[in-house]
Amino acid sequence: MSSGASCESCVYYVYNEDIEEYECLVSLDEDEYYAIVSGKQRSCPYYRRDDEYGVVKKQM
Repeated sequence: MSSGASCESCVYYVYNEDIEEYECLVSLDEDEYYAIVSGKQRSCPYYRRDDEYGVVKKQM
């Protein structure tokens, strides 16, 4: 991921209680998935930092 970003800090990386694992909620097509997994693409185009404080600020 770019700038040291990782899936663990992404808003789309959530815990699925049914399978008891974390998973990405973004639906990638086959080409996008291959590019990220193979290292041809250095960063995920869908990465968005999970900022809980940003949500609170908007509510005030």
